[in-house]
Amino acid sequence: MRRRGMPLMRVAATTAVVAGTAGAVSHHQQQKYAGQEAAGQQAQDQAYQQGVADAQAQQPAAPPPPPAPAAPPPAAAPAAPDLTAQLQQLAQLHTAGVLSDEEFAQAKQKLLAG
Repeated sequence: MRRRGMPLMRVAATTAVVAGTAGAVSHHQQQKYAGQEAAGQQAQDQAYQQGVADAQAQQPAAPPPPPAPAAPPPAAAPAAPDLTAQLQQLAQLHTAGVLSDEEFAQAKQKLLAG
């Protein structure tokens, strides 16, 4: 008895061709969409970079830094101790016996000479 319709081999071959074609089409579409997505991402990146550049261009230039403060004036030399206080200190040392009459006279003369 002869079967009607397509032989089994032909059906299998047709199915393989259809499946292979579907796979190839699917792969092609995936590559196409990936390329479109990459191009879209690149366009977004360029737009972002342009926006950043525009924003930076619109910002006012930073004011120059304030000038460095002037150096403080040099500290005045410490005022010479009061002459009277120094003479009193010498007198106390003389009275205590630390300075002899001669040492006291020399130190006093030195202070008075300036």
